[in-house]
Amino acid sequence: MDNWRKSSYSGEGDGNECVEIATSPTHTAVRDSKAPANATLTFPAEAFTPFINALKGT
Repeated sequence: MDNWRKSSYSGEGDGNECVEIATSPTHTAVRDSKAPANATLTFPAEAFTPFINALKGT
């Protein structure tokens, strides 16, 4: 996946230390923006939203 983007919450200073995501029609991948060469966490597209909702506690 080549279309990585940072969270809209990223900003100056510590805000630059966040995750990035990349999407395709079939998958969503997540990586650490400070270490982009390291491993990514990849989800089937239909599983990403439930994962985020679980993190939010909704």
